[in-house]
Amino acid sequence: MAYEFATYEKKGRIATVTIKRPERMNALHPPANLELHEIWNDFQNDPEVWIGILTGSGDKAFSAGNDLKYTAEHGLGMVRVGESGFGGLAKRTDCWKPIIAAVNGFALGGGFEMALSCDIIIAADHARLGLPEPRVGLMAGAGGVHRLPRMMPQKIAMGYILTGRHMTAQEAHRWGIVNEVVPLADLMPTVHRWAQDILEGAPLSIRASKQAAMMGLGHPLDIALNLEYTQSTAMRRSEDVVEGPKAFAEKRKPNWKGR
Repeated sequence: MAYEFATYEKKGRIATVTIKRPERMNALHPPANLELHEIWNDFQNDPEVWIGILTGSGDKAFSAGNDLKYTAEHGLGMVRVGESGFGGLAKRTDCWKPIIAAVNGFALGGGFEMALSCDIIIAADHARLGLPEPRVGLMAGAGGVHRLPRMMPQKIAMGYILTGRHMTAQEAHRWGIVNEVVPLADLMPTVHRWAQDILEGAPLSIRASKQAAMMGLGHPLDIALNLEYTQSTAMRRSEDVVEGPKAFAEKRKPNWKGR
């Protein structure tokens, strides 16, 4: 299916989503939000793709977040998103396939919130990230005010949330928000290197690991250790759980099936 405000490419086990509104710094208006909702639904439900990559078109912006010009023209009440939240990701808390953000420039407001919704963030060295919503009469309500204090020291997070200041890619890396900072020319090759490293693992094992890590965060350790995780159950019943030890014993690369 062709989309107007994003490209969606599947190659092997990897799906790449590229926001395509460079004239608006890849900011999202309702039609773009609804397209991304559909795209990520397809990604989540397609058994043939195992990893997602999100980036923006051009070299200036990953996404500047909500399209404020559209909001000014139509009013805040007309800013609609799908049930999965801003960019199709902000409220998508039940997708256990890994998603990597390739931050190729400004990631501000909802753009930063989309990146925070991903599991791994690789940033170009000129990128800047932040939640400037209070400076335009809004708040980072697409998860930023909740995710950022969970990912870095609370006082530091609150400093960025309350002032709307940007952080450089290097600062974000220092605080553990970004996994790696590279020159722009190396961004996508680096992202694909991470994706290939993930593909070395069994896909159901990856999903079980993500689910347990994310769902366990909200519980004391003794409870988290004893919770039942659906993806872990699926992993234990899979063909891959037999294939892994067999391949190891036979000194060969495993042939993962994802089932």
